[in-house]
Amino acid sequence: MQEQYIKLSDLIKVKGIGEKTIQRVKETLFSPTEDKKNTYINKPKLNITIEPNNIYHGDCIEVMKCIPDNYVDSIVTDPPYELGFMGKSWDSTGIAYNVEMWKECLRILKPGGHLLSFGGTKTYHRMACAIEDAGFEIRDQLQWLYSQGFPKGQNISKAIDKKVGAKRKVIGKSARNDRILPSGVGGTHGTLHEKYASTGREKIKLNITIPATEEAKKWEGWNTCLKPAHEPIVLARKPLSEKTIVDNVLKWGTGAINVDGCRIGVKKRTFIGQGIRPGGGNYVGDNWKGDDRAPKTVYGRFPANVILDEEAGRLLDEQSGVSKSVKSMRGIGYSDSDIYGKGDKNFDTERGYADKGGASRFFYCAKASKRERGEGNKHPTVKPQKLMRYLCRLVTPPNGIVLDPFMGSGTTALACIEEDKQYIGIELDKEYIEIANRRIEECKKDVD
Repeated sequence: MQEQYIKLSDLIKVKGIGEKTIQRVKETLFSPTEDKKNTYINKPKLNITIEPNNIYHGDCIEVMKCIPDNYVDSIVTDPPYELGFMGKSWDSTGIAYNVEMWKECLRILKPGGHLLSFGGTKTYHRMACAIEDAGFEIRDQLQWLYSQGFPKGQNISKAIDKKVGAKRKVIGKSARNDRILPSGVGGTHGTLHEKYASTGREKIKLNITIPATEEAKKWEGWNTCLKPAHEPIVLARKPLSEKTIVDNVLKWGTGAINVDGCRIGVKKRTFIGQGIRPGGGNYVGDNWKGDDRAPKTVYGRFPANVILDEEAGRLLDEQSGVSKSVKSMRGIGYSDSDIYGKGDKNFDTERGYADKGGASRFFYCAKASKRERGEGNKHPTVKPQKLMRYLCRLVTPPNGIVLDPFMGSGTTALACIEEDKQYIGIELDKEYIEIANRRIEECKKDVD
């Protein structure tokens, strides 16, 4: 590798770059050489052996370069949404749009392997385009619907009063649950973070005020955004290496999704395979008959591309009311036909589940508990463990390896442990790796 030297004195001359910035560059991007004073050289590429069931510290692109081709069975991840969330620098790096990063994901994923990646509602399209440009096939979009989001917009009426220096009259207090945020970020909520870091959410009191000026009264109730209540998840697949999906599954163990392992609910349904035509004919006179396969029994409904948290499910049931699914017995090709000939009336298949309830019973519901966060877990975007288990199970074969290039506080690793799958995690923040490793050790104790 040809060494390229950069003098700090030259960097300092660039307008807008100060001493503190240069120091950060020195500490993170370069390493000192012994023979040239005040001169720095690009760090060599990583040279590490990647083994499953470990979390690696570093830039995900560089770490993934150490992973062999066609190595992992699936990728389940929650990358930065590029929103600058809560002032976090890692949420505004552009990595989620980086085609090179997704190309590395494509390279190490087995042919037919699936990628599930969360995205932000305002930036999902750019991430999906980068994934597609890297060579993935976009197969679907899942939606995770939740009820605990909070609007981050600006109250126009309050902003008008603040602009003119008018003091608003306090007419009461409102109680609400605090959201854990880093200290100093997020106003009132942020300053309470340290106090409530280990106890989760707490009831706090907020002032209820009324407009102080006429202009503020005109704009009372106006804001700049909606409350977030869903996150899109891209479902993509690496192109097959074989001519058919069957051949690809037999060679690599990837290419299909685990429908029966992710069915919704526990209701039992038995059915028989599709009808067949003796002789393979297509026209009048051919008799339709049931095939020779044994009846198949499944438990639960076919998984949908919508996932709910528990509260969202409750709200949906309130709106939908109670409906009933009627169970019936229907034969394949049961009726005689002038086109297809006589139907076989000697076999039936069950349709419907003979159950009743709200509309949430058609969708998978997941919830993040306080215990799931783990003691001292300060990561602001923890996903429900049940949700990550469900996603890993959906796209990963038995004992397969799941890659998460943005491991965060380790929820994907915990999901893999509980699903008897292997994992490889990559994380840039050492503090989150420490949190993840603590959670992993606790999870292993529970599993054992």
